Amino acid sequence: MDFNLTEEHLMIQQAARDFAQNELLPGVIERDEKQIFPTEQIKKMGELGFLGMMVDPKYGGSGLDAISYVIAMEEISKVDASASVVMSVNNSLVCWGLQEYGTEEQKQKYLPGLASGEIHGAFCLSEPEAGSDATSQKTTAIDMGDHYLVNGTKNWITNGNTASVYLVIAQTHPELKHKGINALIMTKDMPGFSVGPKEQKMGIRGSDTHSLMFSDVKVPKENRIGEDGFGFKFAMKTLAGGRIGIASQALGIASGAYELALKYSKERKAFGTEICNHQAIAFKLADMAVNIEAARHLCMKAAWDKDNHKNYDVSGAMAKLFASQVAMDTAVEAVQIHGGNGYVKEYHVERLMRDAKITQIYEGTSEIQKIVISRAVIAG
Repeated sequence: MDFNLTEEHLMIQQAARDFAQNELLPGVIERDEKQIFPTEQIKKMGELGFLGMMVDPKYGGSGLDAISYVIAMEEISKVDASASVVMSVNNSLVCWGLQEYGTEEQKQKYLPGLASGEIHGAFCLSEPEAGSDATSQKTTAIDMGDHYLVNGTKNWITNGNTASVYLVIAQTHPELKHKGINALIMTKDMPGFSVGPKEQKMGIRGSDTHSLMFSDVKVPKENRIGEDGFGFKFAMKTLAGGRIGIASQALGIASGAYELALKYSKERKAFGTEICNHQAIAFKLADMAVNIEAARHLCMKAAWDKDNHKNYDVSGAMAKLFASQVAMDTAVEAVQIHGGNGYVKEYHVERLMRDAKITQIYEGTSEIQKIVISRAVIAG
């Protein structure tokens, strides 16, 4: 085992860190408070290659490995999780799903724009009655011969109003249950496609989250991904990689909170000395450091599995389960170390605490990760 990052990995880490500090940090509190989508920052992220990191260069991507993606996601997420979730969805779900399972025509049509940041995508699985139980799709895609007629509602869609390409999971053959589900490429300009109001969220408030409604939307047959009935398998395979992205986001939130807490503890004095010299604070910092390092190794292991074409369903689930808990715990303790200052916006840690919670929920709740892991453990 070699735990050293390559020269290329270190360059990517530095580039992501510089971008986060120079482009994302200014204005991040205002964007959070006013729920402003980071339009210009996302555009620059695309120009730097962060939106198509694992996309083949022949489709305009960076052609990098999953470890590079984890490294960049951590650095971006230290500062702005609202920006990093756009990066995660575009890379892990939309670009990867299209590149892995799309036709050559679909790849040529959509990947260059997605990888460059000219456009970005959305992944549409969750519904009012289909969250953790993704098999219960009520959105229908009726086979009309040369096209599908799509009706239904999707909930909590990241990039819901700002995306240009939507990967929509819908039921075509209800009698076949999950084997009758399809994945369709849709665009917002299709008649009958409408976007609901922006969600008022606790965290990642700069992220663009909406419900989507479909009323007799005609989707050409050539927009189906894979064979008829492949949609559920497509969603599960894609989400397995998406969990590496969200685990990395959680890792970044934890790292960002820890770095702020460590810095503050060396500046703030109480009882005649810097508070980092008090054992109560020092032990909190030690616990943070250990848990973050463990989370980082789990994220890297999952990425390594993906890069080496091994099954990463379990390693990705482990990374997401653990890193999201570390993000929550670390952010809460960072607020505690800051005391009263931790409760106000200008010190950033209260925002990181609010942002951390969603990592335990989206792209598979912590409970779903435990189901994935326990099944694998029991099966041996």
